[in-house]
Amino acid sequence: MSIQEESSSPEKVKRIDEPSSIRPTLTHRMQFGRLSGLYVLALFILVYAFWIPQTFLSVSTLQSIMDDQAVTGIVALGVVFALAAGAFDLSFAAVMTMASVICGGLMAVWHLGTALAIVITLAAGLTVGIMNGLLVVKVGISSVIATLGMSSLVQAVVDRVTNDGQYITGFPKSFDDLTTPRPLGIPILAIYLLVLAFIAWYLLEHSPFGRRLQATGAGADAARLAGVNTDRMVFLGLVASATMATIAGILITSQIASVSPTIGSGYLLPVFAAVFLGTTQVKVGRFNIWGTILAIFLLATGVKGLQLAGGQGWITDAFNGAALLLAVGVAALGQRRSGSSRLLPARKRRSSRSDRSTLL
Repeated sequence: MSIQEESSSPEKVKRIDEPSSIRPTLTHRMQFGRLSGLYVLALFILVYAFWIPQTFLSVSTLQSIMDDQAVTGIVALGVVFALAAGAFDLSFAAVMTMASVICGGLMAVWHLGTALAIVITLAAGLTVGIMNGLLVVKVGISSVIATLGMSSLVQAVVDRVTNDGQYITGFPKSFDDLTTPRPLGIPILAIYLLVLAFIAWYLLEHSPFGRRLQATGAGADAARLAGVNTDRMVFLGLVASATMATIAGILITSQIASVSPTIGSGYLLPVFAAVFLGTTQVKVGRFNIWGTILAIFLLATGVKGLQLAGGQGWITDAFNGAALLLAVGVAALGQRRSGSSRLLPARKRRSSRSDRSTLL
């Protein structure tokens, strides 16, 4: 049932499910504020091209960036769904590790086939996502606390199964072949990322589900008044995050051909840095797919150039940490000016007439 604004105008406010009829012009799409990351990326490439042309300007460097960042991108796609619904998922790194341990262990220790091992692993990751959703939606625990606690529990199980750090190797060739092909010189992992990104983009931006999800994150009370099942949206956002983390855990295991009980921990900072930096790109002020993808390769290019120039190992953490603080800082300043709390999922707002009219 549509909701009318309390005014003399007989016109009805649009439902959440209705797509906007306003289509941005090409000039609007190419505004610096929306694509500043693209210009910064071009600047990085230009600087490194003059600074270290022998090592940076090579096909192998481009392939390395695509190959290395594909898994980060796949995880980030799931986190975008959770944050768009207004929930923080801090368990995705542990879910990645769990997926790696389960999938690798089933093949190397229990000698199961590749397909069956992957199906069982996906079911395990889906179970964690469902548990996260139930803890947040049914029990009423904050998503930060619920997923942080789940992360600790999952990591404890992983450590117990792997005897506190034992590596697992020896996978069938069919599993290794998941990530080794390079059609036309493009790493297959980058193709996986592109396909999943298009699917995620369509669901988030061009489906009723995506509009309900974003409405929930923008203001749960207002969305609920408009007829959205906000609990379901939060639940599905957390399930999507866990599922994508599971897929990423399977792929990284195939890529490095071994299992480590800490394999997922290194993705926590880069993923959040990319997702929040992505809110400053393409669709400014919103968690979005292409802004996140752009942010991932922007950060990766900056780090890669510094590493090729002789930077130390700590460069990666420093670069990603600075990017995360900058992205969140810019978002917070923007929200303070506009009076919005869209990018702060943990914060709840009271519904108002202005909230409802803006949302609908």
